[in-house]
Amino acid sequence: MRADYAAVLDARVLLPMPLADTLLRMAETPRLYLPKWSDHIMSEVTRNLIEQWKKTPEQARHRERALRMYFPEAWVEGYEPFIDVMKNHPKDRHVLAAAVQANAELIVTYNLKDFPADILQPLGIEPQGPSKFLRNLYDLEPGIVTHKLDQQAQNLNLSLGQLLQRLQSNVPGFVSFFCQKQGIEL
Repeated sequence: MRADYAAVLDARVLLPMPLADTLLRMAETPRLYLPKWSDHIMSEVTRNLIEQWKKTPEQARHRERALRMYFPEAWVEGYEPFIDVMKNHPKDRHVLAAAVQANAELIVTYNLKDFPADILQPLGIEPQGPSKFLRNLYDLEPGIVTHKLDQQAQNLNLSLGQLLQRLQSNVPGFVSFFCQKQGIEL
């Protein structure tokens, strides 16, 4: 992986705040990857924040405004004509279309079954769960990942262990891997 490595973040990985915060910090300077998403993805995030996470419409719109302000280069445009020709699961065709338009090499998602390898491989795109994605970032730059997690914990007035406990429900594989590498017991 390189710092210019584009990865589309599916809506479900942008919903839980501890995970979204971690993923976005990895895209800040020094950047480990280029995050990408679309209006469709962001609409799904906003809708789910309101309907399932019981956020107010203003709270949900606040997240979108913050993403637009801090990651203006992440928005993929012009992907809509590709949606109908994608052959993956119909509800996630917009995600694959955005990945194609963005020349992304990865889609970070919990819905791996909706992105079959035989469909994505010819497009040069790989689906990865968020645990595997974070593990790969760690393998690429362990010092930067560790530093960014330390910063995240400090910004939230948490210990690193407390932050990892919060992340454990969303990325248990990564948390277990990171704790083993760092000699941390939770």
